[in-house]
Amino acid sequence: MFNNVEEFITEWKMEEANTIKLLNAMTDESLDQSIGEAFSSLGELAWHITTAIKAIISQSGLQFEASMSKEEMPATAKEITEKYAEASKAMVEAAQKEWKEKDLNQIINAFGFLEMPIHALLRMAISHQTHHRGQMTVLMRQAGLAIPGMYGPSKEEWAAMKG
Repeated sequence: MFNNVEEFITEWKMEEANTIKLLNAMTDESLDQSIGEAFSSLGELAWHITTAIKAIISQSGLQFEASMSKEEMPATAKEITEKYAEASKAMVEAAQKEWKEKDLNQIINAFGFLEMPIHALLRMAISHQTHHRGQMTVLMRQAGLAIPGMYGPSKEEWAAMKG
C-alpha cells in the first residue's frame, strides 16, 4: 500500500529503470519473437506495457498525454523504449503536480467494474508491468538476447562476474 504519492513515485521510478533496461536489450529483429501465432510478440508486449501506463493510471482520474492505441506501435525497439520513457515521465510529472495531497485511499471505479482504492490501482500498474516483463524475458531468451538483471544479476551477469 502506498501512503502517499511520493512512495508510489519512488517505487515507480525503480521499476521504470528496470523496464527501460529490459526494453534497451531488445533488438528490432527480436520484436516479432512469439511463442506462437495466437500469442503476443515481444514487440507487442513491450508496446502493451507502454500503453498500459495511461490505460491503468488514468482510471484514477489523472490526466496526462501518452499513446494508448495498438495502431500507434512504433516499428523499432528504440522507438518503443522512447515512447515508454515519455509515457512514464508524463505520468510521474502529472502525479507530482496534481496529486500533492491526493488521498490514495479514495475509492474509484476502475475500468467500469472494479471498486478499489487508488493505492490498489497504483499497485496494479506496477504489478502489471512486472508480470509482462517476465513474459518478455522468456521471449528475449528465445530470440537469443542477453537479459539484464532486474532484482539482482542475470545468468549472463553472474557468468561475467565469476570470470
